[in-house]
Amino acid sequence: MRLNAPSKAPLLHFVDIYGKRVDIGGSGRRTLLCFFRDAACPFCNFRIYELTSQHAALQALGLDIVAVFTSTPEAVQRFVARKPRPFSVIADPTSHAHETYGIERSLWRKLKGIVTRVPTLIKGLRIVGLAGLNTTNLMPADFLIDEHGNIAEAYYGGDAGDRIPLDRVELFLARGLIARVSGKPAESAVSP
Repeated sequence: MRLNAPSKAPLLHFVDIYGKRVDIGGSGRRTLLCFFRDAACPFCNFRIYELTSQHAALQALGLDIVAVFTSTPEAVQRFVARKPRPFSVIADPTSHAHETYGIERSLWRKLKGIVTRVPTLIKGLRIVGLAGLNTTNLMPADFLIDEHGNIAEAYYGGDAGDRIPLDRVELFLARGLIARVSGKPAESAVSP
């Protein structure tokens, strides 16, 4: 079942693939929580590349990024973390976190992403190789969680490559900075 904003983010506790404890929904910092399919997914790996390249700027604005994959830690190491990532990467092979956040499955939306996002698919396949052609039907989802553990925005992808636009993440961060400077609470929901 989909989660909606504004609502309290379900608390989850993990140890990421780097051995660091990660608390989702209670970190005291603004968080972009990204749910990915399996570690060989070309769309997922391309998004990881984007987040890695934007990480320094987003972190400077006060954002933590947490990426959660349904794969085993070994598969995540093989495809995603073969290059060190500057944010938390979590293996969720039992899909506990995915189920808690209502991540959806759809063969139709997977195929839609493959057909409509060919350039991104090709860029992602360059990262993961042909293993990227055999992925699950899970859909992506992103959650913006404020420093109080509230979901400010829940973004469920309309297809396999649909992610929250980074300008919406930047707006979420800007509202948090304004709230800190002004001493007024930030809006709990980010409007598109």
